[in-house]
Formats: sequence, structure tokens, C-alpha cells
Amino acid sequence: MFIASAGDLALGRAKVEGLCQTCHGLDGQATVAMAANLGGQQKGYMVIQLEAFRDGKRQHPQMSIIAQSLSDEDIENVAEWYSSIRVTVEMPD
Repeated sequence: MFIASAGDLALGRAKVEGLCQTCHGLDGQATVAMAANLGGQQKGYMVIQLEAFRDGKRQHPQMSIIAQSLSDEDIENVAEWYSSIRVTVEMPD
């Protein structure tokens, strides 16, 4: 079972600005096709997926390489940043 620890929003934002925003956007809205929207995603889910990319349990041409550079602290901080974004959903009529 995943137990979230508090990440640092400022460090998360800095990591996202330097590494993630090109594909996933600073606001978590993907800027390229086939990249996930991460804004508002559950923190625990993101931590598990980033660890899986880093550890080779999940494969993707870009993410597998990028995630290898992330420390446990980086993963917590990036997940904190993206999970802290509030997303609203509007159902169609």
C-alpha cells in the first residue's frame, strides 16, 4: 500500500520546469501527442508509475530514460506538484 509523504512544491515545480514541462506542461496539460495529462492526477499513482519507469518495470522510449535521472525525492516532489493542480471536469449535456 502506498503511503504518501509530503513533497516540496517549489522543488517539484523546479524539476517540472527543467525536465517535464516540454511534454506534460507546467500545468499538467500535455503539450505533445501521446503524453499523459498529469495535472490533478493522484500522487500515489504518479509515484508508482515514475518508479516503475525508473526501475525498468514499465517501458517507454523517452520516459524510461528520463525517469532514470530521478531520485526518490525528485519523484515525490514532481508528484506533489502535479497532484496539487486542481482540475475541473464538465460533463457533456
